[in-house]
Amino acid sequence: MLGNAEKFFELYAKDEELRRRVLEAEANYPGSLEIREAVVEDVLLPIADELGLPFTLGDLRAFETKHKLKNAPNLDVPIEEGEPIEDPVDYWLLDKGWTYDYEGAIGDK
Repeated sequence: MLGNAEKFFELYAKDEELRRRVLEAEANYPGSLEIREAVVEDVLLPIADELGLPFTLGDLRAFETKHKLKNAPNLDVPIEEGEPIEDPVDYWLLDKGWTYDYEGAIGDK
């Protein structure tokens, strides 16, 4: 379903009405916007399902990681400590808010 995440965000980039719908759903979300997995589960995934493009939190995390690595700066060019790395994408999970800390989560050792 990783392909569905890619298709959803391609559509999201092109469709102003879809972006407005997602932003409105996020604005009306009753929980904490800092708990990103919950926001994704209650806001983004239902809209993707309605569009026939279902994907999971894991798919979204994999999509965002792939996109972020693809757009990473050239590592041969030194980056000063504290220097921001510009990325025009507003990720839903990566580098944003708090995530669930549970055994078996991606990145657990």
